[in-house]
Amino acid sequence: MQTKLPIVSTPQHSRDSLVITFAPLSLTEAYALAEDDANGAIVVMSGTVRHQTDGKPVVALEYQAYEPMALQIFRQIAHEIRQRWSDANRVVIHHRTGRLEIGEISVLVAVGCPHRAEAFEACQYAIDTLKHNAPIWKKEHWADGSSSWVSIGACEQPGAVC
Repeated sequence: MQTKLPIVSTPQHSRDSLVITFAPLSLTEAYALAEDDANGAIVVMSGTVRHQTDGKPVVALEYQAYEPMALQIFRQIAHEIRQRWSDANRVVIHHRTGRLEIGEISVLVAVGCPHRAEAFEACQYAIDTLKHNAPIWKKEHWADGSSSWVSIGACEQPGAVC
């Protein structure tokens, strides 16, 4: 199997890390990239593949992204975080593509700030905005052999369980 190199965005802020990759994501790496001596808090959100959706057994998820636009959205999110939470020191947004098995990490968002409240708020803003705006789709592979594609932005619709 050929390994595809990660697509890394050149962030507007040199301390940010914005990546789309086929490679497994690392909580340790995301945390380390969010570290800064000025931080009083680092909040990390890890999205993982769960074994069911709406009570229907899932065996795997498959992610695809329109990478240039998705990375532009990641840059925009990081910029907006700095507009709203000006003390934010680090923004890390990493998303996987390809087939992921139960328990694997699909997305990591980490934000480092001087205070915990802003770190929590900025991290939640980042994942919610990513899910709503980034051109990333997931294909749910069901235990019965069927599958279906879902835009992760659809997860933000009322009543959606994603």
